[in-house]
Amino acid sequence: MSDKFKKTARLARTIVVVAGLMTGTMVAAQQATDDQSAPANNLDFPANIQIFGKLDPNVRKATAIVNGSVITETDVDQRVAMIASANNVTVDKIPAEEVERLKLQVLRQLIDETLEIQEAATEDIKVTPAEINDAYARVAPNFHVEPKKLAAYMRSIGSSERSLKRQIEGELAWRRYLQRRVEPLINVGDEEVNAILARLKAARGTEEYHLKEIYLSAPPERAQQVFNTEQQILQDIEKGTKPFEYYASTVSEATTRATGGDLGWVRTATLPDALAEAAAQMQVGQVAGPIQLSGGFSILYLVDKRQVLTADPRDARLSLKQLTIHFPKGVTQAQASQQATSFGAAVKDIRGCGDVEKVASQLGAEVVDNDSIVVRQLPPQLQQIMLQLQVGQSTPPFGSLQEGMRALVLCGRDDPQSGQLPSASQVQGQLEDQRVNLRAEQKLRDLRRDAIIEYR
Repeated sequence: MSDKFKKTARLARTIVVVAGLMTGTMVAAQQATDDQSAPANNLDFPANIQIFGKLDPNVRKATAIVNGSVITETDVDQRVAMIASANNVTVDKIPAEEVERLKLQVLRQLIDETLEIQEAATEDIKVTPAEINDAYARVAPNFHVEPKKLAAYMRSIGSSERSLKRQIEGELAWRRYLQRRVEPLINVGDEEVNAILARLKAARGTEEYHLKEIYLSAPPERAQQVFNTEQQILQDIEKGTKPFEYYASTVSEATTRATGGDLGWVRTATLPDALAEAAAQMQVGQVAGPIQLSGGFSILYLVDKRQVLTADPRDARLSLKQLTIHFPKGVTQAQASQQATSFGAAVKDIRGCGDVEKVASQLGAEVVDNDSIVVRQLPPQLQQIMLQLQVGQSTPPFGSLQEGMRALVLCGRDDPQSGQLPSASQVQGQLEDQRVNLRAEQKLRDLRRDAIIEYR
C-alpha cells in the first residue's frame, strides 16, 4: 500500500475532502449488490423489446453543454489525470477501455459539479477567488508539494491548476448552498438520539471492521470467467500494480463504487455470511478473495478494525513533521540505499521537532507539518513504529525510488481517553449530517432531471 500518511481525496468524487464528525459506530452498511431482485417501478416495458437504431457510445466525445455551461474534453482529461495521480498511477498505464469508462464517469461528475455551482448561484452564493486560493494552498500537502509548486505539479501530471480550483469552487459553493437551504430544515429528536446511545451501550466491546469491497456480478454461465477476472485483479493489487481503490472505482458493480469501494465501519452481523467469515479472519491491511456470494464474487480489503467504545492506542492523535528527499532521475537501487543510509543517520540524530528545519536544510529535504493525525490513519507498517516512539524521535526512513525517501518526527501525542459513549450532541450532529447528505442527493437528482444537457 502507499506510504502516504495523509490520504488524498475520494477517488470518484473530489480531491478536496470536507471532513465531518465521524463516529463510525453508528454506520449500518449494507451489501446492496447481494440482492439481485429488481425494485418495483411504474415504467411500461413491452414483453418483446426491439431496439430501433444503433447506440455506439464510442462515437460520443466526452464533452457537454450543461444549461449553457461548456464542459470540454480537456476538462475531462485533466480531471482524469488528477484522479489517476491521486491513486499513484498515470493515465498511460491504464488500459484504454478502462480510461474510456473513467472518462464517462468523470464527465458525469463534472456535470453534477456544474449543476451544483449553478444552483448555488441562484441563491446568490459566491465563492471568492481569495477563498479558492486559500483552499488550494491547504490541499497542496496532499500532493506532497509546497503550495507555490502545486501548479507546476498539476501540469506535470497532465492536469492543471484551473481544474483543481474548479473542483474546490464546486465543493465550497455546494456546501454553502446546503448550509443555507437544507440544514435549517433538518430536525433530530431526543428520542432518536437516546435510542442510538442505548444501542451503542449494548454493543460495547464488540468488534467493528473498516472494509472496502470490489464486487462483480456473475450469472452461472459466466461464474468461472468472473472468478478468473477477480483473481487477476487480486494479483495486481498484491503486486502493487494498481491500488485497490482504482478497481473499486472503475470495475466494481457495488453501490460503494462512488466512494472507492468504502463500506465504512461495519459489524459482521450486517454482512452476508461469506463476507463476515472472511472479515473475521483477516489482518489489517490484508486483501482477500474472490469470495463467492449469491450472484457474484467480492474482494475485500480490511482497512482497520476496532472494538466499540473501547480505548485503543491507535486512537492517539499525533503531531508530526515529515521530511522528504527526492532521488534524482535514473538513480539505481544501490545509490538510493546509500543515500537512505545517510538520510537515516541524519534524522536519527534530530534533537526534537525544533531541530527539524535545520536538519532538513542540511539534507535539502522538504518539511510538511501535520498537527492532527490519528495513529490508525497511518499505513499499517508505520503504526506500530509510531506507538513506540517518544516525543522528538523519528521513524526509520521509508519510501520508494519513485516517491523519494521520508521520515516522520513525533512532535506530540494526545493519548485516547478510556472508551466513552459519544455525547448526545455528537450523535445528533451525525444524524443531521446523514440527513443533509440524503437531501443533497435528492436535490441533485432533481437538478439532473430538470437540466438541459447537450452532448457533443
